Amino acid sequence: MRIILEKLSFVIPCYYSEKTIANVVGRIIKTVKNDGRYDYEIICVNDGSKDGSYAVLKVLVQENKKIKALNLSRNYGQHAALMAGFHFVTGDIVVCLDDDGETSPEYMFRLIDKLQEGYDLVSAKYREDNRNFIRNLGSKVSFAMSRTLIHQPKDIELNSYYVFRRYIRDEIIKYDNPYPFVHGLILRVTRNMANVELPRDQRIDGKSGYNFRKLFSLWMNGFTAFSEKPLRIVSMVGMLFSVTGFIFLVIIILRKIFNPAIAIGYTSTMAVLVFIGGVLMIFLGLIGEYIARIYISINKAPQFVVRDACNIDTTE
Repeated sequence: MRIILEKLSFVIPCYYSEKTIANVVGRIIKTVKNDGRYDYEIICVNDGSKDGSYAVLKVLVQENKKIKALNLSRNYGQHAALMAGFHFVTGDIVVCLDDDGETSPEYMFRLIDKLQEGYDLVSAKYREDNRNFIRNLGSKVSFAMSRTLIHQPKDIELNSYYVFRRYIRDEIIKYDNPYPFVHGLILRVTRNMANVELPRDQRIDGKSGYNFRKLFSLWMNGFTAFSEKPLRIVSMVGMLFSVTGFIFLVIIILRKIFNPAIAIGYTSTMAVLVFIGGVLMIFLGLIGEYIARIYISINKAPQFVVRDACNIDTTE
């Protein structure tokens, strides 16, 4: 009698990873085979890399039919690449990890075994972070934003190395608008989560593709796509400034009535105007960001476009 194994679906966004992705894929296969409890598939998504990443993926696909490759038409960002991969998942458990070796495949079963205790999602939580200042800052801001705006549990960290059940994937791929934020989509579905502490390995080669511009774009996705709280904060701060300005005006009038010799200060007036003008411009920019994204979504901008694929029928 043939035993049907549960299948693991690995989804790996690839960006300038021609020197690392073969190593990561090989380690995944070795770890799964050594465990022996699961079948597997590996979906690698080339996110507009201009190096030889996709050429390497095509070779890997020819060597192993359980490996699948997508080639996006341009760089859409890590979360859009993940969403592209999710559309072609066929496994029972989805495993997301990076292409650079920092998220070691050898630790996968610490996450998967924890998931089998009854959780819907289990994410790595790193004991120490040896990444650069920008990446550390980005992670801290993302965690704070997620906890404040989209109600991520305070005791949970969502990193780029995590595993979750198939039904979550089935729900989040229903989101077809541009600017996806995968963690926000997951938190719409479940908060039955856990962390497992893992060490973070060094990158095999190169440096992170994240810079401040890309991190800021990711933060804005979380701000504007999954929460109305920033607009509420804008309203509350605007009301606070209005009340403060009214009180300040009353004080100035009273001081002038009781002491006519007091001169109206040009410097203080200009300082207040510049400060309030700056705050208003920031708030108008935030509202404009919401409106721009609404406009782009109404015009059906694609979340991602697949240029070509290997071992995947993209017409399904």
